[in-house]
Amino acid sequence: MTPQVHLINVFPAAENGGNPAPTVARADGMSAADMQAVAQAYGHECGFVCSPPAGTDYDFSFRFWVPNHEMEMCGHASVGAVWLLDRLGMLPKDQLSIWTLSGRVDARVMRDGDGGVQIEITQPIGQVETLSSPDIEAEILSVLGISSNELAPLPIQNAATSRVKTLIPLKSVAVLDGLKPDFRRVEQLCERIGSTGLYPYAALDLATRQFDARQFPKSSGYPEDAATGIAAAALAFALLENGLVSADERPVRVRQGRAMGRPSEISLRFRRDAQEQIQGLWLGGPVSFAQVNP
Repeated sequence: MTPQVHLINVFPAAENGGNPAPTVARADGMSAADMQAVAQAYGHECGFVCSPPAGTDYDFSFRFWVPNHEMEMCGHASVGAVWLLDRLGMLPKDQLSIWTLSGRVDARVMRDGDGGVQIEITQPIGQVETLSSPDIEAEILSVLGISSNELAPLPIQNAATSRVKTLIPLKSVAVLDGLKPDFRRVEQLCERIGSTGLYPYAALDLATRQFDARQFPKSSGYPEDAATGIAAAALAFALLENGLVSADERPVRVRQGRAMGRPSEISLRFRRDAQEQIQGLWLGGPVSFAQVNP
């Protein structure tokens, strides 16, 4: 089959920003090889919308591929797929339940009076673990090409809501922007520390809960990612554990992609129950069409 691929940009913070997400809105009948071929042709994370598993209460199934392999979950591709389904008139309602390989994801479509639409998806409570080995820290610094003096006084941590990311706190946005990693060593390092990517970050403005980050994935088939919702979600829980943010409903904003010339911004808000206990977070941001391939 020849699928119709819609090319959208997710989380753009400027005209040329955002993370491209080639998306197939009607992917029933595509094989795994078909999906991987689309990802290899476009060179980005790709989303595929399928019918829900039979006999379940899900509204859709989402699958995600990068050029090298299938992913259990992709934040920006999920937000983009829900936005695309809305634009195509394919949403049965504004509160959705989505099947993914990483588990259930809820989504909601919020509409304003001017026709604007905002999409948010859920992520579960994050797990955060400090990497305390001096040898591991030294290797991370070596791969990133920096010294310990350029770290912020915070721990290096592995954190995950869906996939483990290694969070490296840097003392300034200038240090972050100047990183020149040894990309040849990223995969081996990530294997050693049980991670799917390096996510160095720096505080931009603590008062307004704004942070900058960059993502160097383990083995996706490209060296850097313009906007990584799953990594930003993991970062939010590390910021909470490290006392840099509180668990109120004000958004935590993560800027990414500027070093690639694709400025992006991800918005995260903690989800709490009636007893004010954290249940996870909402992840969202703007989406726009880049082009539509017939």
